[in-house]
Order: sequence, then C-alpha cells, then structure tokens
Amino acid sequence: MSAPETKPETKPESRQETGRKTGPASTPGVLAKVRAAAGRIDAKTPAHRDRAIDGLRALALLAVPTGHWLLGGFTLDSDGALHNASPLSAFGGLAPASWVLQMLGVFFLVGGYASALSFRRHTGSAGAWLKGRIVRLGRPVLGVTAVWALAAPVLYAAGVPEATLRTGAKLVIQPLWFVGVYVVVTALTPYCVRAAHRLGGWAAAPLLASVAVVDFLRYGPFADSVPGWVALVNILPGWLFAYQLGVAWGEGRIGRRGGWLLLAGGGVLFAALLMVFHYPASMVGVPGEARTNSHPPSLLVLALAAAQSGAAILLRDRLARLLARPLLWAPVVVINLCAMTILCWHQTAMLAAAVPGSFAGGLAGLTTAPDSVGWIVARLAWMPVFAALLVGIARYARRFERPAPGLSRATAVRRTVAGLLAAGFAVFALGLA
Repeated sequence: MSAPETKPETKPESRQETGRKTGPASTPGVLAKVRAAAGRIDAKTPAHRDRAIDGLRALALLAVPTGHWLLGGFTLDSDGALHNASPLSAFGGLAPASWVLQMLGVFFLVGGYASALSFRRHTGSAGAWLKGRIVRLGRPVLGVTAVWALAAPVLYAAGVPEATLRTGAKLVIQPLWFVGVYVVVTALTPYCVRAAHRLGGWAAAPLLASVAVVDFLRYGPFADSVPGWVALVNILPGWLFAYQLGVAWGEGRIGRRGGWLLLAGGGVLFAALLMVFHYPASMVGVPGEARTNSHPPSLLVLALAAAQSGAAILLRDRLARLLARPLLWAPVVVINLCAMTILCWHQTAMLAAAVPGSFAGGLAGLTTAPDSVGWIVARLAWMPVFAALLVGIARYARRFERPAPGLSRATAVRRTVAGLLAAGFAVFALGLA
C-alpha cells in the first residue's frame, strides 16, 4: 500500500494574501485564542469540582435576566416618563415561556446542594460559616443600591423624570428580594441537614403541605374571610422547599428513583392545578391580574420546582459529561464567577438603554407598549444590546463580588456610608419617600 501523495509546500504570492489567510483578525485565529483560553480555564479547574451543579446554577442564573428582559417592558406617558408594562397583559399565550424562564426552583435546589457540601466541609462554627456566606451575598447588593442612590440625584438633575427614576428603582430592587430569602433559608441549613438525614427527600413534603393549606385558605370557599397577610406565610416554606430537596440531594438521600418521582409528581400536580383548580398560567406577576403565583409563591411554583428538580437530578450525569468539554465549561465558570453581578445589575443594563431611549420618543421594543407581535420581534433584537451593556457594567461592578480587605477604620466607614445610601435608595424604590 503506497503512502499518500503529498503536495509540495507553496509560498503565498503576496503579503496581502498572507494577511488574508492568517492575519490576526482571521476567524481561525480568534477560534484558536478562544480554545486556548477555554483550555486554561479547564486546566485550572480542580478535579473534585462538580461541573453539573455549576452548570445548573449558570442555567438558572441566565434565566433571570432573560425572563426579565423578555417579559418586562415599558410605556411612555405624555411627560416622557417610563412606566413598567408586560407583554403578558396582551399575550396570555406567552405564559408557557415563564414555565421555562422561572428557574428559581433549580437555583434553590443547587443552592441547597452546595450549602450541604460546604457546611459538611466547614471546620469552624455554624455561625462563622453562615457569616461568610452572608457577607459574600451582601456586598454586591450593597454595591448596586449604593451606586443607584448616588446616581439617582445626578440623573434627576440631568432631566430624567422622577417617575422614570421610581420605575427604574423598582426594577433594580425587584430581583434583590431573592437575596434576603436566600439568606434566611441558608441560615436554616443545619436544620435542613438534620431533616434530610432523618427523612431523606421526604423532608420537603411538610413544606409542600403547608403551602397547599395556605392556598386553600387564600382561594378556597372561605377566602373572603381570610386576611390578606395569610398569603405571606407561604414565603418561607415556598422557597425552602427546593432548597431542602437540594440539601437532601447533597447528602446523598435522593437518587434517580427520587428524581423520577419528583419529575412525575411535580408534572401531574402542575397540570392539575392549571386545568382543574384554574391557577394563573403565568409564573410571574401580570399587571392587572388579581392573583399571582410568585409573590408569594403558590403551590404551582412548588409543583414546577419539583418537576425541574427531578429533571435536574436525572440529567446530572449527562450534563457533567457535556461540561467536560473545555469550550462548554469555560462560559459556565465565567457566569458563576459573576453570579451576583448578573443578578444585581441586569435590570440596570436594560435601563441603560431604555432611559436614554425615552428621550428619543417611542422606540419599538424598548419604550413602546408591549402589545403587538412587532414589539416581541423588536425586543428580541434588543436582547444582544442589553447583554452587551451588562458585560460592560460587569467589568466595573464585578469588584463588589471580590473579598473585602481587612476591617480597617476606613473600610468600616465606607461600609456604613454604603449601608445608609442603600437604605435610602430602598425607601425611594418602595415608594416610601
């Protein structure tokens, strides 16, 4: 068998041809740099890192800005001020999109899993462990609210209407409720671990039952005589449910059999609540609707969280194999390193386009009413712009996720000032000032 014929090496005829084929801006050159960077990230990843868990966290994180950017819009009043609006008011058929984009159940599941492992490995006291996690969550929240507290007066002086600033403040504050709830459920980790050891995945069942009882009181035959504050009882068990499942998963008390049970049981319950008990189809609030599933969470949220958790458990091994590829793993690492930055600043990225746009009048998909198919198409075109703005903001806002220097007097003063600014901004955002 003869060797394959080889062609003699040829030289390019000119510098121009060489630059066209191998120049630094060529696509092969860019791809090579991307592959090299991904390879470096992959090489630095510890062997014990659970890539599937990080992948699920990244997926849940990206769903937050995607959902807010797609399902949130604005209208302009006669004074040129922005007000919140939603395409769900005009297009009820978009509600199933919220079933995919509402992934807080997965986020709490992964949070419980990671907390269980972290708590098990921690050698100090439970208080020290909790303090470290709270500080890591609190710095970015303090950062974004303090920056907005300083920026709001400047924007007002520049001619931005007060109504626009209040709209923006509400949007910035909106995702941050999650951090407060997450801190509370994280504080309960030691108790969740004990419950998981005793009951396994079934430790989450009483939480589901509690939400079901409250929903019966809210929407059942005696709803007219039940005070409105009763709904708030659902906040803790509603979000602790998926977290408890995650702790049990992290402690090895839920396997594939439990995953199938969660997927099937959650799916059946979800369908029954929609078709038999007529729960609202949207997983997010719709302006003008009397009932909402998410604030506080209804039983439908837990049904979806159960189904999503079951799917996550069943797909874990496959996801881990996919993320063994450096090109897929590298973006997951970047997203996880910027997790709180994405959560805290993604609404600011949208506002960075919408507020200047409001001075130009009605811009389709940005400042026009979200009540037409054209708006949906235009909004999809704006999504890369929002993403690019978020990347630009993250270059500077990422510093709030870095560990703080030692507690000096100057650091203590900065934290106090930032806390006061954040508190003032929260009062403004909540309409109390």
